[in-house]
Amino acid sequence: MLKHPTIEKLSNLGLSGMVRALEHQYQLQDADTLSFEDRLALLIDAESSERDTIQFAKRLKAAKLRDRACIEDIDFRKNRGIDKRLIAQLAEGQWINERRNVLITGKTGVGKTYLTCALGEKACRLDHSVLYYRAPRFFQELTLSRLKNTYHFALNKFKKCSLLILDDFALVPITEEQCRDMLEVADDRSGRGSFIFASQLPVKDWYQTFANATLADAILDRVVHGSYRLELSGPTCRRKGEEE
Repeated sequence: MLKHPTIEKLSNLGLSGMVRALEHQYQLQDADTLSFEDRLALLIDAESSERDTIQFAKRLKAAKLRDRACIEDIDFRKNRGIDKRLIAQLAEGQWINERRNVLITGKTGVGKTYLTCALGEKACRLDHSVLYYRAPRFFQELTLSRLKNTYHFALNKFKKCSLLILDDFALVPITEEQCRDMLEVADDRSGRGSFIFASQLPVKDWYQTFANATLADAILDRVVHGSYRLELSGPTCRRKGEEE
């Protein structure tokens, strides 16, 4: 068998998963006992798995999650107020397919950011596009895009992703301009994409942070209705000098 020319051709075609799988088959003493169909299936599986891994890495890089977190490492101690069954349900990802939202609240240091990033990482594993922002940076990007005449491009970016995460939401008062921006994004994503909001304030207190009460009604109606809620409690998880 012309091993090296075959491997070279597979490499030139960008089939690196197949190359590694074929090289592994060459090293197996009993590889010849497998049928052609079985060996071909193993090569295809290896290529498919490698491409899935590469695409996941790209989605994770684009998401720019603040923490390296995953669902499997969530601390479910009773005093934290995390519903293990709800997390298991969210981990299946159906809520993203249904374009529903998740609202996470709790005082500083209880692990809101870690939980949002864990859900974001799981969404990436489930082939969803994700974007993570701290709310102040999110509003800043929209303001700068308006000055650079790229506002519609920014809105389109937020509209197209499957999951948009806004951390530290309502940490500071939301200005009139930011209210309008938030309504544009919320309206664009209503029925088209999911949000995760994380905030130190209880959801019932979000309304008072908006400068425009009318816009606040419209925004929260789109965000809060039909959402999943997680209210974290317990002592701080943050080590001294570490941000949440």
